[in-house]
Amino acid sequence: MIHPHTELKFINDEVGHGVVATQFIPTGTITWVMDQLDREFTPKQFQKMNALYQNILETYTFRTSKGNLVLCWDHGRFVNHSFKSNCISTAYDFEIAVRDIQPGEQLTDDYGYLNITEPFKAVDEGTKRKTVYPNDLEKYHQLWDKQLANSFPKIAEVAQPLTPLLSEKTKKEIDLVLSGKKPLASILELYYRK
Repeated sequence: MIHPHTELKFINDEVGHGVVATQFIPTGTITWVMDQLDREFTPKQFQKMNALYQNILETYTFRTSKGNLVLCWDHGRFVNHSFKSNCISTAYDFEIAVRDIQPGEQLTDDYGYLNITEPFKAVDEGTKRKTVYPNDLEKYHQLWDKQLANSFPKIAEVAQPLTPLLSEKTKKEIDLVLSGKKPLASILELYYRK
């Protein structure tokens, strides 16, 4: 489930729709949680589908480390790519804001950590990276881990409307990391190795 202080809006002809903050979302806020309504499809299920459904799943899903495709039931599936993403996936089935997100600003992910299968040229944002590749997690996980390490401690300091959707296991993992009893898991744990 996507953060409740968001809405789906048309951005432009190039990217289509996107998820936009309706209120200020501070660094460390959990912005998305995999919940019981999200659908997960195995590679075998995907292969048995006709091309129409496969195309929909290729467009609106991300891959887990097991290769399963996750289709968000709400407008979370419309979060757009950015090389300067303000949200990052964690190894705990949720994403957090790695910088403050202002009202009217899009929530974005770097598709490089979503296990895409084919490279794609993204909108030019003035960054060195211009194309997203399937192995970007291997290349850039240390950068994303640093961003997570800087923002994760703030989880306990800001309002978390999605906390009720976290499993008890995940809540315990968060507590262990915040108390220093366990290291923060690397985003590389999300990498799908075929």
